[in-house]
Amino acid sequence: MTSTVSASTSARLLRRGRRLEVVTLGWNVVGVVVLAFASLSARSVALAGFGLDSLIEIGASVVVLWELAGTGTGTGTGTGTGTGERRTRRALRLIGVAFLLLAVYLTAQSAWSLLAGFHSRHSPFGIAWTATTAAVMFMLATGKARTGRALGSPVLVTEGRVTFIDGVLAVAVLVGLALNVTVGAWWADPLAGFVIVFYGLREAVAIFRAAPIAR
Repeated sequence: MTSTVSASTSARLLRRGRRLEVVTLGWNVVGVVVLAFASLSARSVALAGFGLDSLIEIGASVVVLWELAGTGTGTGTGTGTGTGERRTRRALRLIGVAFLLLAVYLTAQSAWSLLAGFHSRHSPFGIAWTATTAAVMFMLATGKARTGRALGSPVLVTEGRVTFIDGVLAVAVLVGLALNVTVGAWWADPLAGFVIVFYGLREAVAIFRAAPIAR
């Protein structure tokens, strides 16, 4: 272990990191069900896309829990044999793939919404859920960033950025839904989606540069 924190502090941080991931995982599992219902009721492409983002976040949380459980320390550095470093690179690349999948889907979704001029129904329930989700995701992302840095876990720090993007996307969807309700601006949400695409691609590039596939 390369971190300078004591064994007891490391164990405490590791437990905190796992709790943060379990909360994220549980919230998004519930969110997939909630968003499926809300998107079908409102015929909202934005809410359906946000549901997919929740699926990606579930996958990222599973990756981090797998990596933390495997290392036993949460640092991803292992015992000097290289196994821990390989696990960390593999986990980071999986999170990078999640960013790419999110960007690809949002590009297709946003472009289709703009070209088709798709108008969704009003969704007060969707507005309430996305507003709450934004607040929860930003709190979780902050906790993961702090815990990951203290623990020396690049995987936890990186997945914290996935959670942050989840919060940003929630805000974008919320703004789109609110503008649709108040002024009938159906195009606001797909335009905001392209902002998320840019952010997601930037994060994916950064991850693959830090953890290249070829060794």
